[in-house]
Amino acid sequence: MEIVISAACGWVVAVLSTAATLAYARRRGLIDLPGQRRSHRVPTPRGGGVGIVVAAVLVGIPAWYWIDPAIGWRQLAVLWIAVFAVALVGWRDDHSPLPVLPRLAVQIGASLLAGAAVLAAPAGTASGAWWGLVPLALVLTGFINSHNFMDGIDGILGQQGAFVMLGYGWLAQAAGDPGLAAFAFVAALGCAGFLLFNAPPARIFMGDVGSGALGLLIGVVGALLVQRDVAMLWPCLVLSSAFLVDSGLTLARRVLGGQRWYAPHRQHLYQWLVRVRWSHARTDAAYLAWNIVVVAPLAWLAFRWRGHGWWFCLAAYAAAILAWQAGKRACLMSVRKRSIHEPA
Repeated sequence: MEIVISAACGWVVAVLSTAATLAYARRRGLIDLPGQRRSHRVPTPRGGGVGIVVAAVLVGIPAWYWIDPAIGWRQLAVLWIAVFAVALVGWRDDHSPLPVLPRLAVQIGASLLAGAAVLAAPAGTASGAWWGLVPLALVLTGFINSHNFMDGIDGILGQQGAFVMLGYGWLAQAAGDPGLAAFAFVAALGCAGFLLFNAPPARIFMGDVGSGALGLLIGVVGALLVQRDVAMLWPCLVLSSAFLVDSGLTLARRVLGGQRWYAPHRQHLYQWLVRVRWSHARTDAAYLAWNIVVVAPLAWLAFRWRGHGWWFCLAAYAAAILAWQAGKRACLMSVRKRSIHEPA
């Protein structure tokens, strides 16, 4: 019952916070204008991800401690600071673009704090675990930026966040960790509340304040599940496979092509689908269908047979890579055919 109450409160707080942010963004002129490297055609307010962050830090973390006081308030306080720092630098960037290095410095610092919170045992410090702090911080920084990159059309990141956090919540509940499950479910319902305003056609965008913080939250909950049971690595990786493949392969191609990896672009598969005249709603539906039909069953199998979970994880990523390549190829062929048939 505590989990249900917490999740419902998270949804309400996210709805109210997003509505307040929408009014604020309109008043302050925080508007994303259409452009060559953007996928929307109507000026739209940004910063709505505040709703997800507020739900997570003001409802999710207290609910976690309420249900499982053994987690320790210091560990949760450090996590709260880390999430707040990423959200704050994103909020600042939503108001006026910041250079890459200051943003990255804050993200790395916050990831180190979040990694320390993950590695801290309820009664103090997990001895011998601190050697993994730097690698974990790098992974968390990667999650922050990969989810920021994937926030380019209406609804897509909000629905992905809800899907992954629902999966994490189920895994945590199955593993006997109701506090972590409550936190994950609050974040999932926070995403759902935000989607009331962000589903196509979006009334407000998530903005960097939400995309980076959501990426960190997903990384942290996954890391905590793995800390409790190493075999949880496989279902956790499966749940995020669609986004990690799209962002990872796109980034790799840009780096190998000598392009600035952090510069705005429209080269992710979901952006290519919009470029070949798929609607945002149709593109979201395709990603959601993939998650439900392919990812969710493979994640369940990886959890059910954890001793062989890496096989199911490998299958998920192989399928996602093949789908990504086929999708990109189909989009390029569509563009070439259109250029041939359209008058010069």
